[in-house]
Amino acid sequence: MIIISINSLPQNDTLPATVALPLHRSSISGLTLSSGNRRTQTKPIRTKGECLQTDSNLSLGSYLGPRSSAHCVLYLLVLHLHLCSSCPSICMCSSTEADCGGHDMITLPALSLLPSTIQTLLLLNNHLTSLSASAFTNLSSLVRLDLSNNYLDNLPAHVFAELANLTDLSLRNNSLTALDRDLLQGLGSLQRLDVSLNGLRTVPLGLLEHQHGLTWLSLAGNRLQALDRAAFEPLANLQHLELGSNPWECDCNLRDFKNWMEWLIYRGGYVDAVECTLPKDLRGRDIRSVPVEMFNYCLQSDNENGGGTGGTKGGSMPCARATTAPLPESTVVQSEPEPVDCAKQRYRPISVRRAIGTVVIAGVVCGIVCIMMVAAAAYGCIYASLMAKYQRELKKRQPLMGDAEAEADPEEKQISSVA
Repeated sequence: MIIISINSLPQNDTLPATVALPLHRSSISGLTLSSGNRRTQTKPIRTKGECLQTDSNLSLGSYLGPRSSAHCVLYLLVLHLHLCSSCPSICMCSSTEADCGGHDMITLPALSLLPSTIQTLLLLNNHLTSLSASAFTNLSSLVRLDLSNNYLDNLPAHVFAELANLTDLSLRNNSLTALDRDLLQGLGSLQRLDVSLNGLRTVPLGLLEHQHGLTWLSLAGNRLQALDRAAFEPLANLQHLELGSNPWECDCNLRDFKNWMEWLIYRGGYVDAVECTLPKDLRGRDIRSVPVEMFNYCLQSDNENGGGTGGTKGGSMPCARATTAPLPESTVVQSEPEPVDCAKQRYRPISVRRAIGTVVIAGVVCGIVCIMMVAAAAYGCIYASLMAKYQRELKKRQPLMGDAEAEADPEEKQISSVA
């Protein structure tokens, strides 16, 4: 209730010395008039050519006289100005909700005009491209904030820091490509977060660190290829997770997150489809249906590179050889020491299944070659034994052939002499 004092009135004027203006849900129910120690409540305001009817016993009479018409208009103007000041002109307000959606706004309205008790703020279906860091500083009682269907491409780190009571935040269908790790800092009561249909490529470590009460999360429709399990470990109460419509690469980088998803489902949570885009032989297949044995190569790679899971060891930068143009022979090149945080990047196979198939094919080929070698050796042994037997028989026949030739010689001599 707002009290307006009017000190410029004459003592014998029929207007009261003070006027109280009660407001309820952005509408005016009436006026409370007081003069001295006497107070009275008027009937609802009538604006059809008449002014402020009252049932009091004051000297106002049934209606205000023509002399006071200017003051009556002044009262109504003050009431109207206060009504307008409690809600931006482009919004529709009630005692707990402000709907500023669907007006193609490119900048936020004057949210500072809203009462601090507002609990729901709807800013969806506009053309907002950015928010100031102090956009919501006076709305500490806000419970629901909807910024969906806008063109937001960047959000300040602590833009929501004052919204300690916020439980529902929607950033659906914007143009966000990255989120600051401190974006949700101060939102200790957050239960529902929707950042679907954006252009996010990763979820930074620390973004969800203090969101222990989060139960519903949607990351669907972004450009996520892999996720770090450590970023989701704090979500102990998560029950619903949407990850569909992302270009997932089902390789070693997604192995640990796959294990975390299986744990979430095991404790009663829900995860929608996580369909692989790469490699080609797994395209369209849900990663949860891929046998864990296909990731054994990842374990072998971890052992060869001194441990670590997914990506480079400890999150450090991968080492790479810089390609530079050839220098003259006279130029002396000083080698710089390798950074301490630099870790050699592991070889990442395109397809784990292809590696297993290669091993199987190689085994089959080796088996066939071995069988052929055994067959060749057996054939050689058999051929050698047959030749040895033939030679022995040939040696046995040689003396008999010599005697037969000796007997045949005299007969040939006689035939030649007769001739």
